[in-house]
Amino acid sequence: MTTPIPPSFANDASTTLVLAGPAGALEAIVEGAEGDAAPVPVVAIVCHPLPTEGGTMHNKVVTMTARALRESGVGTVRFNFRGVGGSEGSFDNGDGEADDLRAVAAWVRDQRPDAQLWLAGFSFGAYVSLRLAAELEPGMLISIAPPAGRGWDFAALAAPQCPWLVIQGEADEIVDPAAVYAWLDGLKGLPNPPELVKMPDTSHFFHRRLMDLRGAIKHGVRAYLPGPTPANRPA
Repeated sequence: MTTPIPPSFANDASTTLVLAGPAGALEAIVEGAEGDAAPVPVVAIVCHPLPTEGGTMHNKVVTMTARALRESGVGTVRFNFRGVGGSEGSFDNGDGEADDLRAVAAWVRDQRPDAQLWLAGFSFGAYVSLRLAAELEPGMLISIAPPAGRGWDFAALAAPQCPWLVIQGEADEIVDPAAVYAWLDGLKGLPNPPELVKMPDTSHFFHRRLMDLRGAIKHGVRAYLPGPTPANRPA
């Protein structure tokens, strides 16, 4: 059974939930805009890296991504894919995880019909969120170290029709930056071409570069943020 929460995603609020997923319970954390940021009508779901390599919703890149978005006024939802933490089920190489994300997105849209849905993901989470972008039609997609060349069929993925920010470390030891750039080069001519941010001397997990990642996300989304909700607009 889904745990009810206030639909406001209030500033500085953090709620741990159990959502109903296709393979059983899904563990999630919902957080509102952070600090003095005026809340905007956007909720971003942030997807975590590969479960079989220790990825969870508590990963530092995931939590920094969510923090950067909350500091921009965006409410966030982080959740554990099936088989991770308190989420039931077992790893399904992206197929079942896409179903998990679909369920979380449906819940967000039910809770916040007034808000845009954004999708963000790191590594494996970037693949899963990109896989559903054409179907879910988010207001924005953020892909951090998308694992092109790592076994998943990126060529079969439909390019998103929304604004799209891609952030890639140039010293990534897990995802080959050249494979990411080659994949993106093959997508030229899109109505909304991806904005690629290359981060020099940056490893896969953004060691010592997490604050730079935070800045890149905040800068990259700024132009696409809607105005604050009426209750939070200046008089």
